[in-house]
Amino acid sequence: MVRLLLPLCLAAAAAPVIAQQSTPASVSVAPHARDLFERDWVLMNWALKFHDSDHDILISESEAKSAADDFRKMADTNNDGRVTPEEYRAARAFILARY
Repeated sequence: MVRLLLPLCLAAAAAPVIAQQSTPASVSVAPHARDLFERDWVLMNWALKFHDSDHDILISESEAKSAADDFRKMADTNNDGRVTPEEYRAARAFILARY
């Protein structure tokens, strides 16, 4: 057991440390867009209703990107390119009440 862990520890110690950088608001949201909808049933139902173009009851990456872009436009009320927790909750409440 010890012999197996030692190479892993050495490999981890030798790996370069990458500083985490802040993400600008203009970066594409496609890689994480589907995660947003999978975490929130209200947003998932909204995305399925308006963005499931092939009607397979699944959100593909392209459908998720389109839905995330539309959600950002709806939620970002001060147009700063970011959605704050308050803006998120307000947009979610709007979707829940309206759709």
